Amino acid sequence: MTLRHSPREGSARRIGGEIPDATIARLPVYQRVLAALAESHVAIVSSEEIAAASGVSSANVRRDLSHLGSQGTRGVGYHVFSLLAHVTQALGISSERPVVIVGAGHIGTALAAYQGLPSRGFRVVGVVDISVDRVGFPVTESTQMRVRPLTELEAIVREGSARIGVIATPGAAAQYVCDRLVQAGVRSILNFAPVTLAVPQDVEIRQVDLAVELQILAFHEQRRTVTIPECSA
Repeated sequence: MTLRHSPREGSARRIGGEIPDATIARLPVYQRVLAALAESHVAIVSSEEIAAASGVSSANVRRDLSHLGSQGTRGVGYHVFSLLAHVTQALGISSERPVVIVGAGHIGTALAAYQGLPSRGFRVVGVVDISVDRVGFPVTESTQMRVRPLTELEAIVREGSARIGVIATPGAAAQYVCDRLVQAGVRSILNFAPVTLAVPQDVEIRQVDLAVELQILAFHEQRRTVTIPECSA
């Protein structure tokens, strides 16, 4: 079996051979903006208005939406409800997506309790952990779902038809958990552990490292106030 490691950010890889990664990364933002407009009963929106609400340029908006076949009407704009349906379908969330979370710590329980997931087409079908202090107890005070042992992971994936897995474990356990998810049939993984994971070629993995994001912000903050000396060859 051929393994690959988590893809680097900014790669030029295209999913489905059609839509660039940069466009895919912006589609969820457009979906959120359009959903808010639809809730406010706004019928027509311009690329400039979408851009302002999304924090990107209007040229990017038009180019991104053209990848979906949505050109809009010159001088009029885009029909909000039609475009929302189009973007939602492109993201694959027009139907419910079951998700299993491994790790019932702060990140795992926060995700399980996040009300934004159901509204975006995701349903948490199970949260598992190895800690006897967590297994058997409610995931949060406001939910009836209980934390189940890691030994039941495969059963949860099978019973809940989960194809998306979230890893919210310490780094030392992440690869083992990843392997278990893949063996159970999960083909899309969101990894919060601070390690790079090896997965088969047919598994899509996204890495979220909050410490790295803070370090990037610290770098930019430093550049505002300090001149960084050049390194000699």
